[in-house]
Amino acid sequence: MAKTATLKTQPTTASVNDFLHTVEDPQKRADCATLVELMEKATGAKAVMWGPAIIGFGQRRYVSPGTGREVDWFQLGFAPRKANISLYLMGLKKHEELLARLGRHKVAGGCLHIKQVADVDRKVLQQLLKAAAK
Repeated sequence: MAKTATLKTQPTTASVNDFLHTVEDPQKRADCATLVELMEKATGAKAVMWGPAIIGFGQRRYVSPGTGREVDWFQLGFAPRKANISLYLMGLKKHEELLARLGRHKVAGGCLHIKQVADVDRKVLQQLLKAAAK
């Protein structure tokens, strides 16, 4: 039987718009607004703050293949970071074909990292988000 765990990062009632206004770089702020639109479309769910700095969409039960630990997590999410924007997408390895066509990005620590939305093919990004949300 899987062990259910409680993560430190949980959904909050904080305002996504208020958080986005704290993003200092205007281009990064605009890119975050674009990602909100794309992720809401891919999941059919509204943006919710998860902890103080992650924006998540939808909810799913995630079971760690290594430990069997179960946690409640979002379907898709992202966080604006100093150097880039980190996109939290499940099963990136299953989407290598889309990643190959995406454009400039890095995959590290289970996250997809982009500098800005203009660096990637927006249609491919939308396909990737839709596939990862399933």
